[in-house]
Amino acid sequence: MLHLNEPIVDNGSDIQAELTWKVLILDSRSTAIVSSVLRVNDLLSSGITMHSNIRSKRAALPDVPVIYFVEPNAENINFIIDDLERDQYAHFYINFTSSLNRDLLEEFAKKVATIGKSYKIKQVYDQYLDYIVTEPNLFSLDLVNIYSQLNNPNSLEDEINKVADKISNGIFAAILTMNGIPTIRCCRGGPAELIASKLDQKLRDHVINTKSSASFTNSKLVLILLDRNIDLASMFAHSWIYQCMVSDVFELKRNTIKIPSQKPNESTKEYDIDPKDFFWAANNSLPFPDAVENVENELSRYKADAAELTRKTGVSSLQDIDPNAITDTTDIQLAVKSLPELAFRKSILDMHMKVLASLLQELESKSLDSYFEIEQNYKDPKNQKQFISILNNGNEHTLNDKLRTYIMLYLLTDLPGSFVEECEEYFKKNSAELGSLSYIKRAKEVIKLSNYELSMSIDASHSTTSGLVNEAQKSALFQGLSSKLYGLTDGGSRLTEGVGSLITGLKNLLPDKKQLPITNIVESIMEPSLATQESIKLTDDYLYFDPISTRGVHSKPPKRQQYNNSIVFVVGGGNYLEYQNLQEWVTKTNTSNVNGTKSVIYGSTSIVTANEFLKECSLLGAEAK
Repeated sequence: MLHLNEPIVDNGSDIQAELTWKVLILDSRSTAIVSSVLRVNDLLSSGITMHSNIRSKRAALPDVPVIYFVEPNAENINFIIDDLERDQYAHFYINFTSSLNRDLLEEFAKKVATIGKSYKIKQVYDQYLDYIVTEPNLFSLDLVNIYSQLNNPNSLEDEINKVADKISNGIFAAILTMNGIPTIRCCRGGPAELIASKLDQKLRDHVINTKSSASFTNSKLVLILLDRNIDLASMFAHSWIYQCMVSDVFELKRNTIKIPSQKPNESTKEYDIDPKDFFWAANNSLPFPDAVENVENELSRYKADAAELTRKTGVSSLQDIDPNAITDTTDIQLAVKSLPELAFRKSILDMHMKVLASLLQELESKSLDSYFEIEQNYKDPKNQKQFISILNNGNEHTLNDKLRTYIMLYLLTDLPGSFVEECEEYFKKNSAELGSLSYIKRAKEVIKLSNYELSMSIDASHSTTSGLVNEAQKSALFQGLSSKLYGLTDGGSRLTEGVGSLITGLKNLLPDKKQLPITNIVESIMEPSLATQESIKLTDDYLYFDPISTRGVHSKPPKRQQYNNSIVFVVGGGNYLEYQNLQEWVTKTNTSNVNGTKSVIYGSTSIVTANEFLKECSLLGAEAK
């Protein structure tokens, strides 16, 4: 699209010389789509000299072509018509985030014909890009409060149908981007079934319209559509994974980390995750202590490389280069080539050191490790005593954390009446928002919780030597962690207070190798030979759609088969914990080379934090009163 919808051919020549310089016009939706994957320099390398919001006042550039990337609505079309009428730009390349409906297209054509400047419009494209991508295997539709809308008994049928249409349109766009037509599996009787039915029809129409179903045949691609209610507990969990912690403790939206200020006169700190952020790519799926250890190792490697470059060239910055002083031009070339790369590495490491330092402060002040530990060992009755002591520790800044852990315990186990009474008395006394708990209590009565037991425990067939962590391995992982955390800096200040006692409490906190409910379902559909009988029994009952088939085949159960590629989509909100758990399964499965290489793309209506989901459940609790 940024190259005027022409394929980019890199034949080794200077692409920059062949660029057409252009202006890019966006609206709020398309800005979100673009900003999660591209930075200003990326736009510049594609010939975009300026980008503006379609609503802003823009100077006329009558000699420059313009690319519009906007939502297909009447307001945006009127803005484009106004620009066309005023000869704002030389040529118009118009791209819509999703399909422009027939009525709007005809209205657009009529207005263009009226002003007589159709010759300026060079392209009109439906791009089918109405979703947010933050990683190659992760996307969301950025639709908020979907869970509360779909589970509210007061929601009207028309409202639910509109939501289902939006969701099916977004998934349809993602599928078209992948250039493959998947078979669809979905759980029965909920929003996922409604969306699957709508999506099946869209894909069938698409196959018929392209008149080439053979080109889409891909028996190894499956779309697994799931309702959020298959697992509520994971939405409240505290995680030890770096990416999950950043999202939970701070704010992680569209690859930007926002850390609230601790002081009244300080502003919120924002850190952009660069698409080329090597540290994030390698460490976002690792436990927090591993990320701390690795940032220290990367910093040592950087210092060694910088010292080596200085030794060879005698310069430590590009400004220090004096061509007259260096007789060997290879030294200049080496410095010019290496210094920008070293500076980039340093900026990435500095950012992550600040983020890790801030995480450490939050972890220490809120004792987040204690909640994680209780949730990991939720079956152990001793944890109930430990939880009561945490409730009474006087730290009211963690009221939501306490409530989340209690909800997890409530969902995953049958708690003694005395324990329930003591906990809920505490929350009432401290004015906790208990609407969410009221809703969860009703949900537990309705939802089949056999899925939780099935998935939160590891069957013997899943356990491998590499998946088990013994005490020696734990000690090795945490060895020297205290000194590494001491070295983290934030604004030049060393974090030296209370770290020693904190590390003592972290030494036994490694995430168990547990598969979440969603991962067990995916395994059962993609690789039945590895799944438990309980999982297979559950997924055998899932509906089956084949959009390439001319007849509806979802009425009879399909034969079990292996799939190499899948899109897993959760209706009602997803989280980074499920995403990372799925990617861990992919890595483990591919390592064992079971029936080809697996790939799982995780998508949801939105990536929701635990506190955001608490608010949605509170709304549902209030609606039912």
